This record gives sequence, C-alpha cells and structure tokens, in this order.
Amino acid sequence: MDLHSEVQPDEAGEPPGFTLERGDSGEVLRLHGSWTLAQVSPDLPALTARLAACADRPGLAWDLREVRALDSAAALLLWRAWGRRRPERLSLDQRQQALFAAWEAQESAEPAPRGALRDRLLAAIARPGRALVEPSRALLVLLGQLLIDTLVLLRHPGRIPWREISATIYVTGFKALAITGLVGALIGVVIAYQSALQLRNYGAEIFIVDMLGFSVTRELGPLLAAIIVAGRSGSAITAQIGVMRLTQELDAMTTLGMSVTQRLVLPRVLALTLVMPLLALWTIIAAMIGGIIASELTVGLGFEYFMITLPDRMPVANLWIGLGKSLVFGAVIGLTATHLGLRVQPNTRDLGARTTRSVVTSITLVIVLNALFSIVLREVGFR
Repeated sequence: MDLHSEVQPDEAGEPPGFTLERGDSGEVLRLHGSWTLAQVSPDLPALTARLAACADRPGLAWDLREVRALDSAAALLLWRAWGRRRPERLSLDQRQQALFAAWEAQESAEPAPRGALRDRLLAAIARPGRALVEPSRALLVLLGQLLIDTLVLLRHPGRIPWREISATIYVTGFKALAITGLVGALIGVVIAYQSALQLRNYGAEIFIVDMLGFSVTRELGPLLAAIIVAGRSGSAITAQIGVMRLTQELDAMTTLGMSVTQRLVLPRVLALTLVMPLLALWTIIAAMIGGIIASELTVGLGFEYFMITLPDRMPVANLWIGLGKSLVFGAVIGLTATHLGLRVQPNTRDLGARTTRSVVTSITLVIVLNALFSIVLREVGFR
C-alpha cells in the first residue's frame, strides 16, 4: 500500500493553510494547500500549536478534501493534533483515507501479552542453550565436511592444496618464531629468577632444574605458543575468511563448484596442526635458554650442569606430552578460526565481533583443554 499521496509539480509550492467557517451544522475547519514535509517544516512549531488549538474546539468538523498534496509526515502532524484518533466529523478523499488508516492500524496494534513469571524464567534459562544449538550444528557440519574432504584428498593426492598449506605454515609458523622465542625466553628468565630467590632460603637451588624443566616443557611452553598463535594467526584467519564473505568470494567459489572447506578450511587447520608442535618446541628451547642464563647469573648453575642434570630429573615423556598437547591446540585453534570466519555476516560490524570472538574462544578452549590434559595425565611423566 502506498502511504504517500502524489505531489503534483504545479501544486508542490503552495503553502499549507486552513480556514475556519461556520455552517448550518457547526464549525468546519477546511484545510488547503500542500501539506507535505517540505512545506510544513519551516513553520512547524507555530503550525502544531494552531492545529492543537483547533482540535480543542468541541464539535469541530475537519475537511481535508481541498488539500492538494498530503504525505505521511503531515498526516502524522494532524494525527497527533487529533490526539491519535480521528475526529467524529472528518471528510477525506480516498488517498487520505489510506494514510490515516495506516496510523490507526499502528495505534491499534497491541503489544504481545507477557507470559507468567514461570514461563519467562524458563525462557531465560533456555535462551543460552538455544543460542548454542545453531553454532554447534554448524560446527558439526563443518567437521563432517572436513572429514569427507580429507578422505577425498587421500584418495586423490594430486588435489591436495600444497601451496595453501605451505603458505599458511610460513605465515603462522615461520613469522611467529620471533615473538614466541622472545616470550619463551622471558618466561624462562622469570621462572628461574623467582625460583632462585625462594629456593636460596632453603639451600635448594639445585631444584631450579626440576621447576624449570617440568613447568616449561609440560605446561608453559605449549600453552604460551598456543595463546600467541590464537591471538596472532587465529584472528587473521577469521578476518581473512570474513572479508571473503563480505566481498562475496565465498559465494563465487560455491557457484564455481569449488569446495570451501577443501580450499580454505582444510589447509589452515592442517597447517596449524603441523606447526603448533614445532612452535611449542621452539618456545620450550627459548625458555630453557633464558632460564639457564638467569640461573647462571643468580645461583651459578650453568649450561653444563643443566645438560647433565635435566635428563636425569625429567623423563622425556614430559616433552612428548607437551608436543602432543600442542598438536591438539593447533587443530582447535584452526577449527575455531575457520568456523567463526565462515559464520561472519556480510557487514563490517559482525566481522570485528567474530574476529574478537575467535581470539577469546580459542584461548579459552586452549586453557580448558590444558587443564583437562593436566588432570588426565597427572600420573604420567613423573618418577
């Protein structure tokens, strides 16, 4: 339904006006001219006050049939002057009837009745669960499609996207060596220095080897590498895929018959799964070097002492536990980043929100998984 009356060019310039007349049946207010937004805007306060004063006159009849043009803005002005209901005596033409019928329909629309307190409480409790249903379903679909694509590529090795995999390894692995090495070395220095200050009071400086070896190799090395990769590479993957959604590249790939999971998801998940253990090992080595330097400066335990004592104090199973956890962390970060990237809506606001959620979700999942690994493997790796 068209709620705007047609404005004729030769009539659009006539200003709005009205005259009050007395007839046999009482007073009649006749409106004339062009009642449009452009015409009523210059004198809107005064016109509003005059219409309100006229509406207060009892038994007044309103005649709008001589109005040359009337749009929805001017109709709203009259509607508010009438107290949001039609006067008892009102004369309109067919086009004006449609305008005021729309305002009547809006006023008569009643808000939905509120349910009982018990129903509202149940809805509030169930709302978070319902909010997880769709993302969980989409993640399961992504995992299933990823498994199918993996089986297809294993049967046809020539179709494996080696170039995308190698490029992702370079970006997420090689370019992250500097930051992960620096953070690892500084963490090793902090652990060794703080441990030396406490152990020196008990004459137990030699146990720095145990504290540094177990904490860095088993826990901090893999965890720090995963957090850095989640913040650095996971967010970049989500943003990259999200921009492809904004520019409709994903729709173009689907139209051309290209598998999105095979070309975008699989290379990134596989690359992060392969590169995370290597980054964790690099972080562990950097942390050990930093800890050895700090130990040499604080309590005089040098490199040679660490190399002789560390294999006897710490079983090699701890190293395998750390690298195994990193393997899982890489897969989780890759799946989270690609999953949220594919769910980006075609607007820049959602792109930023999904990118932030990717980092937060990845780091949270890494910490939760690390805690679960610590509980499950609490009896492994100790003499």
